[in-house]
Parts: sequence; C-alpha cells; structure tokens
Amino acid sequence: MRTKFSLAKPIIQAPMAGVTTPAFVAACSEAGALGSIGAGYLNGEETQHFIQQVKALTDKPFSVNLFIQEEPRIDINVLQKARGALQPIYEELGIPDTQRVVSTEVFEGQVQAIIDEGVKIVSFTFGLPAAEMIARLKDEDVYLIGTATTVEEAIAVQQAGLNAVVVQGSEAGGHRGSFTESIELNTTAELVAAVKGKVTIPVIAAGGIMTKAHAEHMFSLGADYVQIGTALLTSFECEASNAHKQAVLNSEQQSTTLTKAFTGKYARGLKNKFTEQLQDAVVAPYPIQHYLTLHIRKESVLQNKPEYLSLWMGENSYLAKEASVQEIIDSFI
Repeated sequence: MRTKFSLAKPIIQAPMAGVTTPAFVAACSEAGALGSIGAGYLNGEETQHFIQQVKALTDKPFSVNLFIQEEPRIDINVLQKARGALQPIYEELGIPDTQRVVSTEVFEGQVQAIIDEGVKIVSFTFGLPAAEMIARLKDEDVYLIGTATTVEEAIAVQQAGLNAVVVQGSEAGGHRGSFTESIELNTTAELVAAVKGKVTIPVIAAGGIMTKAHAEHMFSLGADYVQIGTALLTSFECEASNAHKQAVLNSEQQSTTLTKAFTGKYARGLKNKFTEQLQDAVVAPYPIQHYLTLHIRKESVLQNKPEYLSLWMGENSYLAKEASVQEIIDSFI
C-alpha cells in the first residue's frame, strides 16, 4: 500500500458536492492538483457515470469523496416544526406543501462503482466507513483519506487504518466533516499543529487557504498537502451558479456564518435572509433537512433569489479572484 500519492503540486481540490462537474474535476487534475469528485448526493449509477466522464477528460489522478450517512431517527414533532419554519418560504416561492422526505442507502453502490472503474483514491466525510469496507477497498489498493475537525477525530481516522487525514479548520466553507459530538471550532493552523504531534499519517490542511502565503504557512506547520475549495469556486471552469460565484466575489470579511438550516449539518456559507430567518428555528436532522430545503434552493435559482440559496464559501472568500483553474493552482506554488 502506498504511503502517499504522486501529484505535480501538493494541492487537492475540495470535493464540493453539488458543485463539482466532470470538466472542473478534470481541469484541476490537469493543472497538477488532485481533482476530487464530490459524490455525496449521487447514487451508484450516477457516481459511475461521473467517474467515466472524468476519465474521458484526463489520465491524471483524481479522487472520489463519499458521505458516511447514518439513517436518522424521524421524530414527527421535530419534522413538523422544521416544516413549519420553512412554510413561509414555501409559500413565497410557490412551492407545494407536500415535500418528499427520503434517505436512500447509496453507499454500497458508490463503492462498487469506484471499484469497477479502478479509482485509486477515495476520501470520506461525516465519519468512518465500516472496517469491512475499509478492508475491501484496501484489497483493491485504494488510498483512503478521512476528514477530521478535531484531534480526536484525526486519531480515530488513523486508528481505523486510513492512509491520510484532511484536517478541516473552522474557516472552511461548506459542510464540516465532524463525526463526534463535541463541536470544536479550531482554526486550520491550530488543528494542523495539534494533529501533527498525534498522528503519523499524511496531513492535508483544509479551511481558509486562499493564497500562497496561507499554503506556505500550512506547510511550515507540517501539512503534507493543502486542500482548496473557495479559491476554485470562482474559476472559469467551475460551473457553480453565477449567483454563487458573484456572492463569493462580492463577499467581505466576516460575511459568512455556520448554519444547520439548509441540511441539518453545520456548514459555512454566506449570511443571507434564509440563515438569519432560520437562526433559531427547529431543524430536522441530516439528510431530512436537506430534502426539506431542496426545492427551496432549486426554485430560488429559477427565480433568481439568492437570499434563499446555500451559498457555501470559506471565511476568507473575500480574497477570491476570477481566473482559470491553472492560474489559481499555479498561484499557490
């Protein structure tokens, strides 16, 4: 089993489920970074098709990121309160009352697609796969990367036998990859420094890394790689919505907030009417809240109402620039 993977540049594109497209992932790999498929919201068949499309565009390494999902217990009282909090927005956008709330087990199909397509790097968010699944992927010589938001989680990633760990600081945009109960908000620098003394596997720094100086600081603390997301959101090749890109480009310092309102899990994005309106509302657990707000987000795109969109971005989003993927990645090294 390899102890590291070979890259032209020690940079990983953050998976960003729902934003990444085959062309964008391939562009990141072609630029010398590790492109990453955010497969969190895809089923097995969709994951396989996505992988095939990336393979058609590049022969460089890329990874697939999977969500570790637990089936939530549905508390009818909580569900009704969560729906009630969203009802005024449903009405404003003209969305029917009946919202489909489902959670489909897709993990097995996604793993099979990865094996069938010969993908050799896989990362996980929101937890650790079962020991049998880790063994199965290792038998296929797949390099496994976990995500941690605390020292405790990073140690758990190593103890589970994974090959590397993404340490995600509080500045990171999008979902926090937490899987233990204690919510600790450590900066990326604090977390890298603390984790380096506790694990021996490679450490990937993630969160708030927008410039060469940020990356060099992480390397000086002992990070083996840096993972960047928000910096790439405004690239020409990224197919995020124009509303999302403009929100990033127009953001200012302290424009973001951590919210559970969109999906039921903490994620960092732009403060807007939606996050403020639901700041104290009852929220259903993930992924039920994700399904409850799915049509709100889709309809908001159609109606051009960014105040109800989940505009994920990191704390240092105000430093983002429009450029090609190649130019952005080259600016870090």
